[in-house]
Amino acid sequence: MKQTDFEFGKKKRVVVKIGSSSLNHEETGNLNFTKLEHLVRELCDLRNRGMDVCLVSSGAIAVGRQSIGLSERPKDISTKQACAAVGQARLMMTYQKLFAEYNQIAGQVLMTKNTMVNPVSRENAKNTFEELFRLGVIPIVNENDTVSTYEMQFGDNDTLSAIVASLVGADILILLSDIDGLFTDDPHKNPDAKLITVVEKMDAKVYEMAKGSTGSDVGTGGMATKLTAAKIATLSGADMVIANGKDVCIIHHIFDDSFTGTIFKANKSESFHIADFIMETIG
Repeated sequence: MKQTDFEFGKKKRVVVKIGSSSLNHEETGNLNFTKLEHLVRELCDLRNRGMDVCLVSSGAIAVGRQSIGLSERPKDISTKQACAAVGQARLMMTYQKLFAEYNQIAGQVLMTKNTMVNPVSRENAKNTFEELFRLGVIPIVNENDTVSTYEMQFGDNDTLSAIVASLVGADILILLSDIDGLFTDDPHKNPDAKLITVVEKMDAKVYEMAKGSTGSDVGTGGMATKLTAAKIATLSGADMVIANGKDVCIIHHIFDDSFTGTIFKANKSESFHIADFIMETIG
């Protein structure tokens, strides 16, 4: 298959995930307001196309640590939670202001693993998302780092975004990363590594290409987590794209079917249940 065969412009519901490393200036760790403004403009334009739009945004701990004045990412849970408490509020305040400039409303949804494992909470979350979409609101999702401890965590927002895509029945999940997509080898170490543009089926050969390292001081997810996200998304019936978030304008290029990245083709399985998958793999 070719990229143009997917006709992303016809999709109706999209989940976009952006990581901490794509939101912050590499030199200082502070928020990149220019990129944030461009991201919001892209998402508002998708809404104007008639799509339901959901954003899964990392960055709360990174924003909080800068606000508090910590030079490095905290390692203990209590400090992370304190940073998240400060950072999530600041991040949402920034998003609300930017979305308002384009006459769009954003809403905050914070989730823990228990949200998805508990059937009542899961159904409530699904109903909330549906109502937000019906009202034309753009949900902004993050893990609830302020209360999450190890046993309550998804672990990374690549996985969280795929879980959200599964929950809301999205047509497409877009992971904006610091790499162009899935390569045959680590492109940072092997100049002969080639970009794979389309993955039609998740198999052992694909998983072997994953690298565990992230190379980022502010992020948590490497290629392995993105392939886990691809498994969740595709089995739930959504196409998934990994693209470079260095220029967030790539979003509209994706929907114009002209971009550099990797597409994972949807392969919906009726036997796939997201709650069971979370319990079996995340614990």
